[in-house]
Amino acid sequence: MVFAKTLTGWYLKNRRELPWRESSDPYRIWLSEIMLQQTRIAQGLPYYLKFINAFPTVFDLARASEENVLKLWQGLGYYSRARNLHFTAKHVAFELNGKFPNTYKELLKLKGVGDYTASAIASICYNENVAVVDGNVYRVLARFFDIDTPINSSQGIKEFKGLAEELLDKEDPGTYNQAIMEFGALQCTPQLPKCESCPLSHACLALKNNKVHQLPVKLKKAKVVKRYFNYLVYRSNENTTIIEQRVGKGIWEGLYQFPLIETPRLLTTGELIAHAEFKSLIDIKRTPVSLYNETPVVHKLSHQHIYTRFWIIEKVGKHPNHIPVAKIQDYPVPVLIANFLKEFDFGD
Repeated sequence: MVFAKTLTGWYLKNRRELPWRESSDPYRIWLSEIMLQQTRIAQGLPYYLKFINAFPTVFDLARASEENVLKLWQGLGYYSRARNLHFTAKHVAFELNGKFPNTYKELLKLKGVGDYTASAIASICYNENVAVVDGNVYRVLARFFDIDTPINSSQGIKEFKGLAEELLDKEDPGTYNQAIMEFGALQCTPQLPKCESCPLSHACLALKNNKVHQLPVKLKKAKVVKRYFNYLVYRSNENTTIIEQRVGKGIWEGLYQFPLIETPRLLTTGELIAHAEFKSLIDIKRTPVSLYNETPVVHKLSHQHIYTRFWIIEKVGKHPNHIPVAKIQDYPVPVLIANFLKEFDFGD
């Protein structure tokens, strides 16, 4: 109980003023928690404000097109979160009459809502006694109690969840849950923890045993896969280009891109022109081709690194999928294409 009260006291003095903390509306808490999964607050906050402005209620979000949702989400990454967000908004709005479930167990049934998000909403909005466990909580508990069980192992997940439940302030679980997460984010940080000003330092076992920077322990990730993307950027003399929508269950599902040829390695211009897929798309006798960036843009995702080069295809004729260059900004695209569009000049 002393542990919980100490954290809550620290939180009330040091917490950041964030818009979702001014509300107990489950829609706003849910939206913020989904957006902040694997995302820093500094990055997620502008997106949260954009979404609340565009979709002030769950009904507004439910009525939006998926394309509009993805466009507003553009650049935040992990786009399955946006698709799940939209799916769940429609479920809550049209099947639950706009009312979010009010228990942890029922919240878990919502698409895209896992243990952490359900615990956060249930405790903050409904005062239910369920503990949150995110990266910040893992770090605080691992250090304070000197626990070296890997946090991403099945044993570690169970162990830390159980410990978090034991420490939970049953009188005010919502405030306590926010306190321990904020403490990990601001005080017990990954690289430069502020141990000298920590209100828990007198009892922190990692500090006592000189293991602060060794904890928490995490099992090594799977090997990173390298992928090589060749985007074909059509630039016609009528100021049009070609984009297509990504389909399937891979990365960036539902986003738009230039026609893509994926290869097992970087290609020379000659190798690209000789590629069967390239030949099926382009009449090379009539179409000049040039490489825009010799050095590939490396886009790093959790389990894959994408090496991307853009090939400029000049002055092609009419094509069924042509769109005016000015319209391309209306489509949701992966951030690496958004960055390309900021610097590339399609001409008049």
